[in-house]
Amino acid sequence: MDDTRVHWDGVYSRRTVTEVSWFEAKADKSMALIDDAGLSLADPVIDVGAGASVLVGHLLQAGYRDVSALDVAADALTVSRDRLGADAHRVDWIVADLLSWRPARRYRLWHDRAVFHFLTDPAGRDRYRQVLRQALAPGGYLVVGTFAADGPTQCSGLPTARYGADELAAQFPGYTVLRAARDEHHTPAGDVQPFTWVLLGDCG
Repeated sequence: MDDTRVHWDGVYSRRTVTEVSWFEAKADKSMALIDDAGLSLADPVIDVGAGASVLVGHLLQAGYRDVSALDVAADALTVSRDRLGADAHRVDWIVADLLSWRPARRYRLWHDRAVFHFLTDPAGRDRYRQVLRQALAPGGYLVVGTFAADGPTQCSGLPTARYGADELAAQFPGYTVLRAARDEHHTPAGDVQPFTWVLLGDCG
């Protein structure tokens, strides 16, 4: 965990949360795909690699009552917690390296925007899938967004993998594709980053 934590703590210490390339003021694509899963508002939802994302706030505003946020960078989660103010207690904040995390419970939906594409080696992807299987309830849903096939080859000094919808879905055998989409993220610096998104359902 230490190397990963040091890297991402360093990223957040050098820039404000509105300056990092993945910042978005509204998590519209994420919310649309989560809505497509047709969850109950009582179903547990986890955002992995949540950082300082606004998604958890959107989920609370939409009425979701069991929301968790996981990230290796404690400072980033603190920004998100502070943004929510009095509502922060409604979120389960988890400071952990995803690949070494041992889930204490299961979730109905797992959301990941821009974590999986940093896993450029097979061992890392295998470990991700192991943690996913431990954390996701049977019949649960998986929302994943990564750089598209024509997206950036690196981010924040790290290499990234790139996927089309079919290639991304193939990374998760045992899950059925319910939705696939392409989205263009406009960074604070004005660059355009194409993303591939999938909503998958557990068919096992």
